[in-house]
Amino acid sequence: MFATRSILLFTGLVAIAVGALLIALGSGSANIGVADSLAVLWGQAPEQVRMLVLDLRLPRALSAFAVGGLLAVAGVLMQVLLRNPLAEPYILGTSGGAAVAALVCMLFGLSSFAVDAAAFGGAMGATLLVFAIAHGTGAWTPARLLLTGVVLAAGFSAATTLLLALSPDQHLRGMLFWLMGDLSFAYAPARELWLLLGLTVAATLAARHLNVLARGELQAAIVGLPVTAFRYLIFAAASLATALAVTSVGVIGFIGLVIPHLMRMFAGSDHRIVVPASALAGGALLVVADTLARTLLAPRQLPVGALTAAIGVPLFLVLMSRSRQYR
Repeated sequence: MFATRSILLFTGLVAIAVGALLIALGSGSANIGVADSLAVLWGQAPEQVRMLVLDLRLPRALSAFAVGGLLAVAGVLMQVLLRNPLAEPYILGTSGGAAVAALVCMLFGLSSFAVDAAAFGGAMGATLLVFAIAHGTGAWTPARLLLTGVVLAAGFSAATTLLLALSPDQHLRGMLFWLMGDLSFAYAPARELWLLLGLTVAATLAARHLNVLARGELQAAIVGLPVTAFRYLIFAAASLATALAVTSVGVIGFIGLVIPHLMRMFAGSDHRIVVPASALAGGALLVVADTLARTLLAPRQLPVGALTAAIGVPLFLVLMSRSRQYR
């Protein structure tokens, strides 16, 4: 029964992900549909159509899928690390540090490369700062780490608001779109895709350890799991995935918080299923949200972070209400 349900779940998620990617390839201001995009993939389309699909739409769709998957898997890992269902990838101040560093570069008119480098450095620096403060002179606890992250995130939020207030009007639109997620310049998805693949495979192989650690550190230590080293490994993996996601497309909330919960509602608490299912579902959700963001009011684009919340919140509330009905 369990195996059958898992097969059905993955079959459905793969179909949704493939469908979302095909719709993304066939949607846009140019009159090129799904059939034309499939012809491009089979090498049977004119050169102009091929360039539009392969050079613009496909890299952006793959970037959206990779970033959505990274955020979802990072959310799974953070919820295990902190043993808190409200944990999400940005809870340790990663997005705040990246935002402050990136906005400073935008304020001074630096290049996009400098903005990306600053965002990555700010994200990793903020995460390491949270960890260093929470660790103090002794071992850190999930509660202490969580509290430190929340406090520093509030400080980064205040700094972000100050930077926006001091910024000239010509920079504000770009800053706001970056803060709400922007895939307009996400055309090099290779690193995100490789990291998503590696992180998903590694976390799935370590699923038994994740299952044990999710039940508590004492039980994990009893069965012989090196708790401290494994927690450091989870912390590093989730932080790297979140930092790369923020660097690539800015701050996109909600996916890392809700997708893991949705997958646990369907598949239970076994991380052999939850991790790869979250990667597929998170990627598909962001592809759909980005497609809507660039087509609803074309040629204008909407912030993709607002679309992820608009899609996911009602879906999550409906599923939660149904789950209570069957208890």
